Parts: sequence; structure tokens; C-alpha cells
Amino acid sequence: MNTIQDLRLAVLIDADNVPYANVKGMLQEIAKYGTPTFKRIYADWTKPTVSGWKKVLLENAITPIQQYSYTRGKNATDSAMIIDAMDILYSGKVDGFCIVSSDSDFTRLATRLREAGMKVIGLGEKKTLIPFITACDKFIYLEILEEDDNASDAKKEATQNKAEKTAAKRKETLSEIDKKLLRLIRNSVNDLGDEDGWAFLGDLGNIILKKQPDFDPRNYGFNKMLPLIKSIDSFIVDERNTGKSNIKHVFVKNK
Repeated sequence: MNTIQDLRLAVLIDADNVPYANVKGMLQEIAKYGTPTFKRIYADWTKPTVSGWKKVLLENAITPIQQYSYTRGKNATDSAMIIDAMDILYSGKVDGFCIVSSDSDFTRLATRLREAGMKVIGLGEKKTLIPFITACDKFIYLEILEEDDNASDAKKEATQNKAEKTAAKRKETLSEIDKKLLRLIRNSVNDLGDEDGWAFLGDLGNIILKKQPDFDPRNYGFNKMLPLIKSIDSFIVDERNTGKSNIKHVFVKNK
């Protein structure tokens, strides 16, 4: 069985329903989960609304697929993506798919790909509807991705300061403003806990993701799961030495 880093991924981008800003950050995020074998983007490239994509395709080696809008009010791009996805599925050349779109019309496609044993990762804006999100193994909001590498140093520093302030605010109010998140974590710790109530942090993150595919610590101002857990005054954290330098196993317990 392939590890998540070994996955061969087909990246299919709906140019009509995601912004072209920070394409590099998007692809860097996808690289965390596997190696893109296919990188295709779908649109009617005769339309001025997608002109912003054209200049970033070559530098990121994304293949544009032309799909004319044959009928007004109908999205032919969706159909082209779905047909290509099924062709790629039956080719046997990939282990998973990244569907980059905020369009819930891809819900059935994501479900079908998972039924075929594919790993399905969705990327889209926060306006994406719940059915598409829950049809994926993991869903990542584009808004939380880092800014493009071409941004100025001053802008990066300002963004970092803003993120730090946001994280500090989250640490103070997280357990109060997001009762749903607190309940999700507590129940998951109970599900995994041993006789003494301790749950391994790695397993905890996996089960939470299965329950809520759009879960990501970055949604709450934290880069990793551990700082998020530590910020909530409802859990006990035990970092256990493994006998190897700089390697610890982290366990979590409900207070």
C-alpha cells in the first residue's frame, strides 16, 4: 500500500470556480499528499473571465483543456472534467484525485472515485457547500494557503504578524466560540482513548478528519494540531520521550 507521500495524483482544476491567485501555494499544498501525475485545468478559454489563469499555466506545467460552452446556462466544463476523471480512473495510472473547485456539482464524482478506492482531496473556497466537502477524504480551504512566493517581504511580514495576532486571539477564545470543534475533539479522544483515557495525537487527527473532512488547524489560526490542542483548556497533553533525540510521542486526554 502506498503511503500518502507516494500517492500518484490527478489534479483537475475547474477554472470557472476557483481564483487563479496563489496557484503555486495550491500546488505546494497538493505536494504534501502525493505527486501530481496529471495536472489539467478546464475552461472555455475564449472567455475573458478566465484570462487571469493563462499566464500561470506554463510556469506551473498545467495543461489547459478547452471546453466550449455549447448551451447558455449549462456548465460544459463540469462534464469535461467528469469524463476525464473517469478516463483517468480506468487508466489505472493514479492512486488519488485532487478536485480543485468550489462547485458542489462534483459531489457525485468525488463519491464515485472514493467508491473505486481512490483518495479524494478537495480544494475550494469557504463558500463550498457541505455535500462536496463531506464527499472528499480531505477538503482544504484555499483561503488558508500561504501567499504566493512573489509577494513582497513587507507583505509577508505583515501577513505573519496578522496570523500571530489571530492565533493569540484564538488561544483566548477558542473553547468559547467553537463549541462544535470542542465537542468533536472530546468525542474523538473518548473514541480512541485507552483504559486511562489517553489518545495518540496522530490517530486523533486521522479520526477527526474522517468525521469532518474540512478540519484543518489552520482554519483556527494554528499551523499544527498540537498547538491547537494546547490552546484549549479542556485537554491534558503528555509528550512522551521515545529514547530518540527530538522525537516524542504526544498523547491527549480529556480533563
